[in-house]
Amino acid sequence: MTEAPLVRIVDDEISTRTTLEEMLAAEGWRTASYPGAEEFLAADAPSVPGCIILDVRMGGMSGLELQAELNRRGSELPIIFYSAHGDIEMAVDTMKSGAKDFLPKTVGSEKLLAAVSKAVAESLAQTPLECPPSEFIARWESLSDRERETAELIAEGCLNRDISRKMQIALRTIYVYRVNIYRKLHVKTGADIALFVGRVRGILEGEAWQAGNEGGAR
Repeated sequence: MTEAPLVRIVDDEISTRTTLEEMLAAEGWRTASYPGAEEFLAADAPSVPGCIILDVRMGGMSGLELQAELNRRGSELPIIFYSAHGDIEMAVDTMKSGAKDFLPKTVGSEKLLAAVSKAVAESLAQTPLECPPSEFIARWESLSDRERETAELIAEGCLNRDISRKMQIALRTIYVYRVNIYRKLHVKTGADIALFVGRVRGILEGEAWQAGNEGGAR
């Protein structure tokens, strides 16, 4: 079995670490937080899939220096920069160096959760599947169209009230859909749903790529 993904938070502000830990835990993500880059490098297990939410300015090694060091070590953990400091040029430079996103600390929770879901899905794509691809697809296809739409919005980081508004259906109906999704996919949290959706997308994209190659070879 693949070890549960881990969202690392590297920030020298304890208030930021606490807020992010609570927000992510509420959605079912497993987290670990570090007050600085040095502590992260000393304690993190890079083999565990997941992502890093990283501040730019910190005492000691900066977030940019940590990114450079991780690149030097060949780390494949996706990085989401999350900072009160920075500009367009800095954001572009970090993305060119492999960062998956650069978000201001004023960004809403929905965008940050969506970035985490996407980054972790990319990390998990590098690890073996826990069960045959056919099992993932069978569970996914057991959902109704509305349940699949709900699951995809959950995977994007949307909260129940946001899903209710986007789908234009009652909030209580979203709760029913969510319970059905948990049961049919054999998952327990919003984070699990996000990971499942990421796995299914990876499988379907892989099948489409393979079918295209086979078609071109004829």
